[in-house]
Amino acid sequence: MEYLLLIYGNENAMLSAPKEASSQMHAAYMGYTEAMKKAGVLRGGNRLRPTSDATTVRAPGGKQSVLNGPFAETKEQLGGYYMVDVPDLDAALAWAKRCPGAAHGSIEVRPVWQM
Repeated sequence: MEYLLLIYGNENAMLSAPKEASSQMHAAYMGYTEAMKKAGVLRGGNRLRPTSDATTVRAPGGKQSVLNGPFAETKEQLGGYYMVDVPDLDAALAWAKRCPGAAHGSIEVRPVWQM
């Protein structure tokens, strides 16, 4: 079954982190990604650009609007994701707990609804 591991964290803290801390986090993510590849569970994933690069589209009542930046102010922002193919929720949660982002933010585990 496929699950998305959605990585949320404080974008400002990430963007202003010292170079050494950023390098350590990058290395942790590379190790995590490699472990997923070796286990054969990784189906995809990517880091996302900052919310300042986002554009939000809404169409309430048929009236369309396009907003620059994120629509809602939040304490944590979606910074990236992994898609994994694992037997069940317990396996997805086990991978989420190992994600480096869990130490600084949260990992939302959501099953993919096959279309």
